[in-house]
Amino acid sequence: MKILHVTYGYWPDPVGGTEQYVAALSRELRHLGVESIVAAPGPADDRYEHDGIQVRRFRHLADGASLEALYGDGDVRAAEAFDEILNDEAPDLVHQHAWSPACSIALVQRAKARGIPVVFTYHTPAVSCPRGTLLRRGTEPCDGRLDAHECAACTLQGLGLGRVTSGILARTPASLAEVIARAGAAGGPWTALRMRALIARRHAAIARLFTDADRIVALSPWVERLLELARVPRSRVSVSAHGTAVSAVRPAASRERSDAPLRIAHLGRLHPAKGTEILIRALADAPRLDVTLDVFAIVQPGDEEHARAIGRLASADPRVRVRTPLAHEDVVDRLSEYDLVAVPSQGLETGPLVVLEAFAAGVPVVGSALGGIADKIRDGINGVLVQPHDSIAAWRDALVRCDADRGWIASLRTRVPPPRTMAAVAGEMRSLYLGQLLHLRQGDGGQGFPA
Repeated sequence: MKILHVTYGYWPDPVGGTEQYVAALSRELRHLGVESIVAAPGPADDRYEHDGIQVRRFRHLADGASLEALYGDGDVRAAEAFDEILNDEAPDLVHQHAWSPACSIALVQRAKARGIPVVFTYHTPAVSCPRGTLLRRGTEPCDGRLDAHECAACTLQGLGLGRVTSGILARTPASLAEVIARAGAAGGPWTALRMRALIARRHAAIARLFTDADRIVALSPWVERLLELARVPRSRVSVSAHGTAVSAVRPAASRERSDAPLRIAHLGRLHPAKGTEILIRALADAPRLDVTLDVFAIVQPGDEEHARAIGRLASADPRVRVRTPLAHEDVVDRLSEYDLVAVPSQGLETGPLVVLEAFAAGVPVVGSALGGIADKIRDGINGVLVQPHDSIAAWRDALVRCDADRGWIASLRTRVPPPRTMAAVAGEMRSLYLGQLLHLRQGDGGQGFPA
């Protein structure tokens, strides 16, 4: 059985949690006799091997894509290049993990046109939310309902427009938006006037995804609820939570000195949605706090300006050190050296993987009371949930409490749960793949599919 996994990017480029998930899943599937190939957009078509996994990169328009491509139709050039990969590899099933102009509904439709089943895993809130956070007006968790007016107004507000102005522009009639599009007017106010129509186009593409994908995998309870509100039949939704490559909680390093600084680690992409700035500002608001914060930073293309701003903030506080990213195989061992792992996400996440990695290291998490973080942490039992998630004062107070009560932190550590394994995830995915292929073969005459 050959599976073609579609991701946002892949090594040697900077990668995120989706790519780490796919790499770990592919390794575990190999033990189960399932061949995995990764397909990801890139600047040019390419073929290579990474960590024993075959990788196919397909060209796409990184710049200059039309608004129609950006908001729903997808990059036609990328779809054509993906078609060539389907020709070459002839996979039994396509497992799409990404949703972007390069990894669009067009890829799903190319596979389906060949009779290849498609499984889609909902990895990030950017699938439903143009702002990428699923926070209504940037503050409150959104249930993901696809309402063109509300989503357009929220998107415009995220671009810097006021609440009243964004609400008015989001009511622009579709007929006027069509006139603007035909005239070729673009940028600034013209795009703002078209926003509701563009969001409606995006929603139509998402609806096609939810209809055309043979199976949709929900990694978190909040995704289950979102899919239910989108009227995806329960029979087409598979629930399979994140896992790690570590099967048991590792003992944390000895922390006998209660007078030593509280050691906090923070891992992830330097992007506003990850909340690094809020975490550093919370520390700055408590200058007497006896802690150290190590930020293991990933800088992806487009994040350079924010990364520089984080660097300036960190340089003003000797307790904060910005470090190079950890190799994935070293993460758990390094986290075990810390007292806490901070996850100040400013958006709903299906993981994040770092929470499970902290659990694998036997270290409690102090994290935003949002999405997958709130699903995994029992506040005051095995970790600390911070709310409001975007409040510097709330984060400051949480860190002050952690520093003041080291015995409480020690008790949290004893109740950190063992993480779910990626081996368990791979077993579920293999069963899911076989089920889809069996269904396909039976529809073609009951031939079945050999395990």
